[in-house]
Amino acid sequence: MIKKALLGAGIAALLAGTALSAQAETLRLLTWGGYAPDKVVKMFEKETGIKVKVTKSNNEEMIAKLRATGGGGFDLAQPSQDRITGAQAEYNIYKPIDLGRIKKELFIPSMLEATKKNTTLNGKVYGVPHVWGTSGLVVNRDKAPDVKDYLDLCNPKYKGRVSYRLKRPTLIAFAFSMGMDPFAAYSDKAKYGEILKKVEAKLIECKPNVKAYWTGGDALLNLLRSGEVWAAMAWDTGGWKLNKENPAITFVAPKSGALGWIDTFALPRKTKAEDAAYKWINFVMQPKIAAMITAAAGNFTASKGADAYVEEGLKKRFQESFPQEAIDNIKWYPPVPPGLEEMEGKVLDRVKAAK
Repeated sequence: MIKKALLGAGIAALLAGTALSAQAETLRLLTWGGYAPDKVVKMFEKETGIKVKVTKSNNEEMIAKLRATGGGGFDLAQPSQDRITGAQAEYNIYKPIDLGRIKKELFIPSMLEATKKNTTLNGKVYGVPHVWGTSGLVVNRDKAPDVKDYLDLCNPKYKGRVSYRLKRPTLIAFAFSMGMDPFAAYSDKAKYGEILKKVEAKLIECKPNVKAYWTGGDALLNLLRSGEVWAAMAWDTGGWKLNKENPAITFVAPKSGALGWIDTFALPRKTKAEDAAYKWINFVMQPKIAAMITAAAGNFTASKGADAYVEEGLKKRFQESFPQEAIDNIKWYPPVPPGLEEMEGKVLDRVKAAK
């Protein structure tokens, strides 16, 4: 009886260990559409023997899912870099990244440093960069060849020929173009208010130039296609899409810096497959693999040199818009402190109402 009991306990322990091992060989990835294309997943599974379970999500859902489980249920998540420290401070849903376990040489250095800075909380880094994109200028170079920065949209000779949104990115962009640093003022509401006051005055002064404040991307692209608008503040992939149709139109990284977002790799606090998570990060950051993700997602990654492997037309457009100095000059969105968006909303309302 004793031997049978011991044997039964041993078998149970062995089965439990096997179950845990099997579980550890599955990577539960919480990510955006296009960031883990089937072809890449199959290549990773074949190379490592690790299965990948992909759950597509967005920032709000990622936070909600991880908050509900205290950081459980997934092994690797991909929140935007400006949505990490706030959620971590409030809900404790992530664990720090071990930078010694990622291959830093695979990353564009300026993007890695920016993301480390913007995801650091209490001296610990919680994210490294993956997919990124920007807003800047989309310009018809035949009609507005001297539009190189956001303030150029206010040149009187472009009266009725420009467009941008009445949203917070426009406030940020104009502030940088006017020689101010709004991100540096995030922690000082009074200083930030002074910046907003100057930007408000400029945007009201600029109103005669605005053909329309765009709200939908398709509407803006059609305004540029038709020639009604010659220059606009818009996103990079929109400019490259138009460039395929009309070589005169393309995305221009402004002199004061394009505004950038980055979706990251972050470890949920209760990850059960941490080794697999680091293997995935290092796998997908290889230039040739990263180029496959660009093809699927439509945006570039922080993989150094990956642009050399993307489709030839897109590679040409990207390299023309983003020489290295333009990449290094991107202004990456940091987390927004409470209260700032309310201030910005009032400014935008006044600009809209101004005659």
